[in-house]
Amino acid sequence: MAEIEIQNLSKRYETKDGIVEALTDVSLSIEKGQIYGIIGMSGAGKSTLIRCINFLEKPSEGKVLIEGKSLESLTRKELQKQRESIAMIFQHFNLLMQKSVLENVCFPLYIQKNSRKEARARALELLEIVGLADKKNAYPAMLSGGQKQRVAIARALACNPKILLCDEATSALDPQTTSSILGLLKEINSRFGITIVIITHQMSVVREICTDVAIMKSGEIVEHGEVAEVFAHPKSEVAKELILKDTNTEGDNNLENTISRIHHGEQIRIVFSENSSFEPVIANLILTFKEPVNILKASTKNVGGVAKGEMILEFKENSTRKEEMKAYLTEHGLAIGEVINNVDH
Repeated sequence: MAEIEIQNLSKRYETKDGIVEALTDVSLSIEKGQIYGIIGMSGAGKSTLIRCINFLEKPSEGKVLIEGKSLESLTRKELQKQRESIAMIFQHFNLLMQKSVLENVCFPLYIQKNSRKEARARALELLEIVGLADKKNAYPAMLSGGQKQRVAIARALACNPKILLCDEATSALDPQTTSSILGLLKEINSRFGITIVIITHQMSVVREICTDVAIMKSGEIVEHGEVAEVFAHPKSEVAKELILKDTNTEGDNNLENTISRIHHGEQIRIVFSENSSFEPVIANLILTFKEPVNILKASTKNVGGVAKGEMILEFKENSTRKEEMKAYLTEHGLAIGEVINNVDH
């Protein structure tokens, strides 16, 4: 039985301009202990979906089941109790600015009627876990963005949740800080077995930490599966766009502009498997077919802790052997996907 089961979920809002369909017939299963990514462009419905998981938003249709129990069937008191097992962290941290770091972490424990002594002992233990024990008497305004998010994570863990929902939790952070926060979430998942659901618009976040991913567009899930499989063989247009955006990272001399500027022949994206990475596949391809192949981009990505090599290749304009060359690459263990040009930012 999945820990989180979303069945045919739809969410509609009434606005002055009419009905807005935020979610349409979404179904998803998330197993216990997974780190599950939900990714899409702005307005895809990601945040609405994550707020439906803990019933901060009540679905218009469909069901959300936590460990087989439908949230819709719960009384208000039962739902409140259930929410204690579903913690949430946000992009902008949502800390109490007039309270110390220690008191911020204590806050949900006070709501649960824990004594001051018990709450402070638990809060200190959690601050130790997130690496901020020395900041217990500081106030949020004195902390960096990464430190604020660590406090928010400690506070979210205070009541021993089974599920942690992360709504764009790293979007306000720089890449180095993002990596450290993702490392902390990974450690928490491993140490406590907490199921983590991450909402993001960054493929790099999904690559680094998630085991599985669902890709959303216009309120619908257009693709889902293991991260390594989606990364190597993206099927939907939005998945391909997100991967190209991820490929075109800062410091890569703007790949899309480069492709647009020098585009003459067809371009493909290839991902190396463990075996193909030890062979000079591209050199052998050129020798076999006696045609030049342009390497527009080459890099290594961390996909769930495994290094995956990827390249953007361009075939000679008007080549008559492109399909044979693609077949050759596939036979030698490389995953092949098209390159999408003119991706909007």
